[in-house]
Amino acid sequence: MTVRLVLIVLWTLPAMLIQAMILLFPGRGAELFARIYWRSIGQILGLRLTVVGQVAARRPVIFVANHCSWLDIVALGSVLPGYFVAKSAIAKWPFVNCLAWLGGTVFVTRSRATVGREQNQLLARLAKGDNIILFPESTTSDGRRVLPFSSSFLAIAEAPGGPAVQPVTIVYDGLDGLPVQTYDRPEISWYGDMDMVSHFNGIGRRHSLHATILLDPPIPPGTFAGRKALTAALEARLAGNAAALRQGRRVT
Repeated sequence: MTVRLVLIVLWTLPAMLIQAMILLFPGRGAELFARIYWRSIGQILGLRLTVVGQVAARRPVIFVANHCSWLDIVALGSVLPGYFVAKSAIAKWPFVNCLAWLGGTVFVTRSRATVGREQNQLLARLAKGDNIILFPESTTSDGRRVLPFSSSFLAIAEAPGGPAVQPVTIVYDGLDGLPVQTYDRPEISWYGDMDMVSHFNGIGRRHSLHATILLDPPIPPGTFAGRKALTAALEARLAGNAAALRQGRRVT
């Protein structure tokens, strides 16, 4: 675990400098380097991925994913060309906040008082052609289920001609070369009042971890009557996908 932590620090410090320099220039270099960074972090952690499906080629796109652990950032950040939407509380975490800022993270509070302004912030990013990675559960689950989705930020996908929405399901299904069992999920999932240090220690001692990422076909803008219908469809799809993947069943 200590070796992995040292390697993460030794890679992160120069990576932050490289990313800061890339941000000085136009283009999508920062987005590309972010994927390289997270892929390397995943390799250090022994995280292996199987990706089923194709990332949407059309820009902009909102990737809508289920969420059970900080490991999701590593896994999805390795695969998806986009910027995460995260709770504003993370902006106060030392070191992590700097890393998130360099990665283009959009911080939101999800409160009624600020939701309009935050929606406009996301719309501005989409107008630039940036892709957004959204966790509509608003928090992490225990990995055994998908929590109810919030529809607030999916309002940005309502307008015809707006961004496509691509459902993304992630399930951790291998631990040290063996299938993940129900009793393993609290070790992988980070939720409730779990502290980061002890959770990282547990994962860091493991030899390897495997996750399957399932990419459904993108949903064209205007497919659903409104954000609530879209939200319900996404919640049902991701919950069904996750249940099938946890049981080792093929998703169709």
